[in-house]
Amino acid sequence: MALVNENFLKLPGNYLFSEVAKKVTAFKTTHPNADIIRLGIGDVTRPLPAASLEAMHRAVDELGHSDTFHGYGPEQGYDFLIDTIIKNDYAPRGISLSPSEVFVSDGAKSDTGNIGDILGHDNTVGVTDPVYPVYIDSNVMAGRSGDLLANGKWSNITYLPCTAENHFIPALPAQRVDIIYLCYPNNPTGTTLTRAELKKWVDYALANDALILYDAAYEAYITEDEVPHSIYEIKGAKKVAIEFRSFSKTAGFTGVRCGYTVVPKEVTACTEEGGRIALNQLWNRRQCTKFNGTSYITQRGAEAIYSPEGKQQVRETIAYYMENARLMREGLQAAGFEVFGGVNAPYIWLKTPQGCSSWQFFDQLLYDVHIVGTPGVGFGPSGEGYFRLTAFGQREDTLRAMERIAKWQG
Repeated sequence: MALVNENFLKLPGNYLFSEVAKKVTAFKTTHPNADIIRLGIGDVTRPLPAASLEAMHRAVDELGHSDTFHGYGPEQGYDFLIDTIIKNDYAPRGISLSPSEVFVSDGAKSDTGNIGDILGHDNTVGVTDPVYPVYIDSNVMAGRSGDLLANGKWSNITYLPCTAENHFIPALPAQRVDIIYLCYPNNPTGTTLTRAELKKWVDYALANDALILYDAAYEAYITEDEVPHSIYEIKGAKKVAIEFRSFSKTAGFTGVRCGYTVVPKEVTACTEEGGRIALNQLWNRRQCTKFNGTSYITQRGAEAIYSPEGKQQVRETIAYYMENARLMREGLQAAGFEVFGGVNAPYIWLKTPQGCSSWQFFDQLLYDVHIVGTPGVGFGPSGEGYFRLTAFGQREDTLRAMERIAKWQG
């Protein structure tokens, strides 16, 4: 008799964004003529950089000739992309990496979800709250979470609240944890940590033999000098941190799928007998077994992002989204909302009106002004009373949305 992994049965019935989609579909059924502006899911709308398109077309042509054809590639990624990543993303910041420490993948979501494959089930886990749902759900699936309590928290997970009251700066755990998830610039709040604040976490990990899983998918949106782009800018971080990066929001690769994970050879974890094992070798073994590598065409497209033309095109795209963020931030503030984020990230995090829950505000925004956002409580208990909007829409839709909200609140 085949048995299921019963940890999956503990998960809530729907993934957050599936629940949002379900509600929007129901609304569309009863309001077929409604003009809905979607500012909920963080999917991009701008086209791929021209440099990437040209490189991908060349790569397709290469696959049409036997002398330039590429079949299976390295599971870790092609050297041409890995070397380019190190040269452009890390070397200018004084960070030294070897090619074998960089693993190209199909995106940060996959890697943040799959990294638990190489970590023991008995590890204690700490997450900032609110948090990207994949961090929690993947640990539920692996059996690390315990049980879901009435307050919306999992019994074996340590929650580190990030709210307006503490300026969205999480406090160090009161009790020791083995694994810590950090995402900066943060999804969903759009807030950041300074170097001094991030150093506290690296120091904690060094002192407590903990592992930091650092999601830097939005680092390209950072505008303020005191905000680090990589955790490896902090001394000692290469001993205790794995970093995840993505081309999805940087260069519009949400539908193309490409990212990478850095696993320094210095990062180790313990066996039950007390020995130390390098996580780099375990992640390499995992990828070689479960992943066949990102396509050659995709990797050529990602490489082109780092060309002079590609860099300029990416900067223009990011500037477009951040101008959307500015318009949203200022428009919502003018409408009387308390707003956070939108300076170093393409997310706007706002407080719902007093006495209005996240889902109630979702319904009001959908039914009254036909705008879709994401309820903050969907990202964790500390997200209750907040709401996320994304700046990834078209400029026209962004302006129309702010006009509707201004009239609605006026």
